[in-house]
Amino acid sequence: MRINNDFIETNQKSWNQRTQEHFESDFYDVNSFLQGKSSLNQIEIELLGDIKNKKILHLQCHFGMDSISLSRMGAKVTGIDLADEAINKAKYLAEITKSNTEFICCNIFDLPDHLNDTFDIVFTSYGVISWYPDLNQWGKIINQYLKPNGKFIMVDFHPILWMFDTKFKKIESAYSSKEPFITSSETYTNHSDKKQQYEEITWNHGLSTVFKGLLNNNLQILNFEEYDYSPCNLFGNMKEENGEFRIPEMEHMLPILFSIIAKKNS
Repeated sequence: MRINNDFIETNQKSWNQRTQEHFESDFYDVNSFLQGKSSLNQIEIELLGDIKNKKILHLQCHFGMDSISLSRMGAKVTGIDLADEAINKAKYLAEITKSNTEFICCNIFDLPDHLNDTFDIVFTSYGVISWYPDLNQWGKIINQYLKPNGKFIMVDFHPILWMFDTKFKKIESAYSSKEPFITSSETYTNHSDKKQQYEEITWNHGLSTVFKGLLNNNLQILNFEEYDYSPCNLFGNMKEENGEFRIPEMEHMLPILFSIIAKKNS
């Protein structure tokens, strides 16, 4: 199914505009990455396990640091992102790090027009499902690109977070909604006085919607976890404890992340 709604064009523009800001930010710390530091967090490293010689399709790879980090672990990786500027940066990083990671620029619903292959693992992480209106179509793409018995692995921010206002003082939104959120806000790497605003269109999907998107597409849930912390200071004012970031005054009270491992049935 090809999806040509306005949300793709709007979000593509938004991510193209913010790519350079992200690339230069302390949040992504490109310099450390170029010196050999992995951009992957311990959560996804443990979820992925031994990936040496595995073929991995990385959905929503942004400018490719995680994709290249997966390649450094011995995997053969193809990264996908809808933002031209991000993919250009990804190819640049692959070139200067001498990585064999491949990158394709398209929204994932059009991926069958660009890629004819199957993979041992389909991987996606952090701020990914909120950009899609239809998780059933998302699940179809995952199923299409997995080999029989291949695994889908994801970690993302918990949908309960997006119910609250930005100060986490009151509930403003439904836990799960088919209606889009059309907003203009600063990006998560921007904690300066610049406050550049980016227009975006997103959806909040409850966990049952996520599960159905996978289960309805021949994927069996093998593992599900919830975490009460983030590996990064997503909101700029989170409280850090041993490398784990939590919302001030709500520490250990809310799930911040969730992860899923699913297998394509043979």
